[in-house]
Amino acid sequence: MRRKMVELRLAPDDLSAIRFGLSPGHELAHAVRVLVRPQHHPLQWGWLRSTRPRVPREAFDLLRLVVGEVGYLPDFLTSTPDWDLTPDEELERLRRADVGPMRVDLGKRVLRTTGHEQRALRAMAADPARTRTRVADAWETFWEAALAPHWSQVDRLLRADIAARSRRVATHGVGAMVATLNEAVTWGSDAVRVRTERHEEVLDCAGSGLVLVPSVMSAGCAVLTERPAQPTLFYPALGVRETWTTDGRDLPAALAAVLGDGRARVLLALREPMSTSEVAAGTGLAISTASHHLAVLRVARLVDARREANRVMHTLTPLGEALTTR
Repeated sequence: MRRKMVELRLAPDDLSAIRFGLSPGHELAHAVRVLVRPQHHPLQWGWLRSTRPRVPREAFDLLRLVVGEVGYLPDFLTSTPDWDLTPDEELERLRRADVGPMRVDLGKRVLRTTGHEQRALRAMAADPARTRTRVADAWETFWEAALAPHWSQVDRLLRADIAARSRRVATHGVGAMVATLNEAVTWGSDAVRVRTERHEEVLDCAGSGLVLVPSVMSAGCAVLTERPAQPTLFYPALGVRETWTTDGRDLPAALAAVLGDGRARVLLALREPMSTSEVAAGTGLAISTASHHLAVLRVARLVDARREANRVMHTLTPLGEALTTR
């Protein structure tokens, strides 16, 4: 079968607007697909073994109907990815999603199904407000059972991937970084090209830029091109292997053995920029103790600091990211 191509044309303004984002909704949708077709997702077998007994059947069946097994993924399930988008925020966006585009998305799923599934999707499209509530409730139930127990690890893998990609931008440039996202992605002087199995399109990003979103649950690349969404490329994250759900369970103890318990807790708490008081609150340490540990970690080049208004914000350096990636 001839592979198709999506071409994302980039103007000079687009190059300066390329950014990374996270998408809990994308992870959830592909978790559903992993459960439907596990034979195609060997890197998720560890997750499957621990998750399958807990899967809420009613919520899963509804999401399976809406998500589908392969191909088109309804856009309303994934809001615009942001660097700091949390699962709770993603769910709230779904609960407030515009029912007009939702009806269109469900109509596309109708065209891709037959029989009982098609009749069920037609009924859902006929009452999108009720469907939005049902899907959001199923999203929440499925998330709590299947992804919430593993989200801290998923989040670390996603952020470690972004950190690695960002370092490559700094050392080799945007083009070199994009060209290494996946074998299906190529970089040209005026476009990012993505090989696909079913979709073919040429999209002018028209100054809106491009969002790059790593994924733990997806084995391949996908693109979001329909307005008003910002053009988005989803790609498999680095470091995902079958044991990703159990990798690093002993990391806190190992870091504590090397750095001491307090400094290990500080490093592991810095999943995002935090002030000294936030680090102290997140680790249960006194502010003076947290400040001392942060100072030592800065000298060791594991933590960086910058002033924002009247606060000093602490972040992991690339070396700190590498040490805390499970």
